[in-house]
Amino acid sequence: MGTVKPEGAWSDGTGMEKQRWKSLCLRSLRQRWIFNSILPILALLVLIVTLFSTGVSNYYYGTMQKGLESRAQALANSFNEYFMDNGFANYYQKAVQSAESFEDKNKIELQFIGSSGRIQVSTSGLTAGTSPRTDDISRALQNQALVPYQGQDLETGETIMAVSCPLISNGRVVGIIRLVTSLRAVNRQVLIAVLAIFLIAMLCLGLVIISNLLFINNVVEPVAEVTNAAKQITAGSYGYLIKNKYDDELGELVDNINNMSLKISQNEKMKRDFISSVSHELRTPLTAINGWGETILEDTSDRAQLRRGIRIIVNESRRLSNMVEELLEFSKMEDGRFTLQIEAVDLQAELEDAIFTYQELLKQEGITLEYSPSDEVFPQISGDPERLKQVFCNVLDNAAKHGGAGKRISASIVQEGGEQVVRIRDYGPGVPEVELPFIKQKFYKGTSKARGSGIGLAVCDEIINLHNGTFTIGNADGGGAVVTIRLPAKG
Repeated sequence: MGTVKPEGAWSDGTGMEKQRWKSLCLRSLRQRWIFNSILPILALLVLIVTLFSTGVSNYYYGTMQKGLESRAQALANSFNEYFMDNGFANYYQKAVQSAESFEDKNKIELQFIGSSGRIQVSTSGLTAGTSPRTDDISRALQNQALVPYQGQDLETGETIMAVSCPLISNGRVVGIIRLVTSLRAVNRQVLIAVLAIFLIAMLCLGLVIISNLLFINNVVEPVAEVTNAAKQITAGSYGYLIKNKYDDELGELVDNINNMSLKISQNEKMKRDFISSVSHELRTPLTAINGWGETILEDTSDRAQLRRGIRIIVNESRRLSNMVEELLEFSKMEDGRFTLQIEAVDLQAELEDAIFTYQELLKQEGITLEYSPSDEVFPQISGDPERLKQVFCNVLDNAAKHGGAGKRISASIVQEGGEQVVRIRDYGPGVPEVELPFIKQKFYKGTSKARGSGIGLAVCDEIINLHNGTFTIGNADGGGAVVTIRLPAKG
C-alpha cells in the first residue's frame, strides 16, 4: 500500500525534484497565461495609444490649419476687393501697413509674395527678398486657390505649417498672402498628450501584469502542486495526500485528488489481499484433493477411509467450482458482460429451492436452517431465476461461513407494499460496525477468517441492483447479521 507522505517528508533529492517540477509547471503556465491574456491586452493598449495619438495630432493640426486658412482667406478677400485694382504702389503700401499692424506677429509670420515667388513684405524683416521654395506657393499661383502646407522650411530646417492664398488683379494672380507658423509648440503639446496616454497605458498594463501574477501565485501554483501530486500517485505513491489550504474550488479539487488517492490505495490493498486470499483458497482444496487422491491410490482396503476421502475430494472440488464461478461472474461484472435473462419468476419458489439445496448440507455441519412457508400467495415478478437463486445460495453459504457459530439460520419472505422482501439471518457474532459500509465492496473480507474470495456479496449486490432492487446487510437485534433483499413486485 502506498504510504501517506505529509508535507515536508521529502528527502533532499526528492524535494529538489519537486521544486524543479513546480518551477517548470509555473514557467510553462505563466508563459501560456501571458500569451493568452497579457498579449491581447497589450495589443489593445497599443491600438488605443495609436488611435489617441492620431486623434490628438489631427485635432491640433487640423484646428491650427483651419485657423490659418480662415485668416488668410479673410486677408486675401480684403485685398482682392479693395486694394489690388489701384496699382502696385497702393497694394505695396497696404501690405506694409498690414504687416506692421498684424496682431500675432510673434506667433505667425505674415508674408506677401510676388508672382516670382519672392517675399515682398513680411512681419519678419529677415525673410524679405528670400524665396521659401515650398510647393504651396507654386500650387496657389497655378491653381488660383488656397493651398495648405505642412513640413520643413527649406531655409531654416524648422517644421512649419503654412497657408498660401492668391491675390488676384484683373482676373490674374499677381501675388500670394501667406501665413506661416512654427509647429514646435504644437508638437510639444501633441507629445505631452501622447506621453500622458502612453504612461496611463503602461500603468494599466502594469496593473494587469501585477493582478495576473497574483492570480498565477494564488491559482496556478496550487494547480502545479496538484499536478505534482497526481504525478506522485501515477508513479505508485498511492495514499499520497495534499495539504488542503484552500476553501474554494481549488479546495474541492484537492479533496477530490486526496479521495482518489485514498481509494486507489484501498483498492490496491484489496487487490493484493484478494490475490493472496485466492492463492490460499485455491491451494488449500488442491492440497486436500491431491493428498486424499494419493492416499486412495495407495490404500483402498479401508472402505470407511475410502468414502471419507472421496467425500472430501467432492466437497473440495465443489468449493473450487464455486470459487471459479465467482471469479467468472466478477470478470463479467468488470467488462460489462454481466446480463440477465428476464422472465416471470416465482420468487418464493426460487428461495425454497435454495433452502432445500442447503438444508441438508448445513444439517451435516450442525447448523439448523429454519424456514416456514407463508400461506400468502405471492405474485410473480420479472427477473432472472438462475441469478436470483444464485443470490439466495450465496447468502445462505455466507451465513453458514460467517455466522455458523450460532448454529442457526432463519429465512423468510413477505410482501411489504409494492415489494417482495427476503430476509436471511444468522445467529453468529454479527458484523463489526466499522466494517458494515465496506462489506459489499469487491475483495473486502474485513477481519473475518472464513474462507472465500471476498467477491460473493459484491456479485449479489450487482444482481439485485440489475433487478432494480436493494441488497442490504446489517446486524439484527439480539445478535447475528441479517441480509435484506427487496425486489419490486412489478418488474
